[in-house]
Amino acid sequence: MAKITLDVIIKEFGLSEVTRFQDPSKVEIYSAEVNRPGLQIAAGYFDYFGNDRVQIVGMVETKFMSGVSPKERSEKLDEYFSKKFPCIVVARGLEIYDEMKEMSKKHSIPILITNDSTSRFQAGLIRFLNLHLGPNISQHGVLIEVHGEGVLIIGESGVGKSETALELVKRGHRLVADDIVEITKVSDMTLIGRSPEIIRHFIEIRGVGFIDVKTLFGVGSVKVTESIDLVIDLELWDETKVYDRVGLEQKYINILGIDLPYVLVPVREGRNLAIIIEVAAMNNRQKNMGYNAAKALNDRVFNASKNYKEK
Repeated sequence: MAKITLDVIIKEFGLSEVTRFQDPSKVEIYSAEVNRPGLQIAAGYFDYFGNDRVQIVGMVETKFMSGVSPKERSEKLDEYFSKKFPCIVVARGLEIYDEMKEMSKKHSIPILITNDSTSRFQAGLIRFLNLHLGPNISQHGVLIEVHGEGVLIIGESGVGKSETALELVKRGHRLVADDIVEITKVSDMTLIGRSPEIIRHFIEIRGVGFIDVKTLFGVGSVKVTESIDLVIDLELWDETKVYDRVGLEQKYINILGIDLPYVLVPVREGRNLAIIIEVAAMNNRQKNMGYNAAKALNDRVFNASKNYKEK
């Protein structure tokens, strides 16, 4: 099961620790969901309460607690903290009542604080947790950003994926991952890819060895993560196969339950794969903007044929 530790979240969002009872690197979080505990604190309603979620306290919760006596506040917070969630984050730099600090100490649950607005912090945290805790797989291939499109290049070992990626980097595009791409589903429509940290921004070129793309070509030649918008499958040219020459029918490949546009590109001597992938990326973007060149040409031929018959 995927997990992330609290120290990573503290560093990512610049959170300040109000109370601490153990090393944050030992506090593990498994859920990408978060919780606003207004209903739990105010009404004591804990049915379906996810105690594996990070708790976020904002203006609503703070205002409610300001309107009850210290004794009642202590009782409600005691019941709430007894549910043993990973941590609580107070947004907007709001006041943290002594009773909350007392219950934090009693139940050994850390309190953190941020100056961000509640909604902004919550949205950012959910995106971050989805990236690290969402459904994921590892895929053999190369991920590169081409003209703003995240292109996942797959194919058999030795077909030329890394060499093509290197040529694309030289042409001004940005490498995300080579050899192994870690793919995470962050929503029902979006997949994010990245490289394992140990080989991040390295490319293996047969006969040369490993090269550090960031060092050779500069920080502008690499990215840490990128959404996957198009999958290109490189295949050694098979004389017995009939390859698509029109592109009228869009093909798809399913990864983690999401259908992604798919293009099969046959590889043979004399073909400039870098240019082909650039054009495929631009064509995919054009389709997303509502224009399909193959369909436009098909309509033009159909109309010309129709007009000829009418004459």
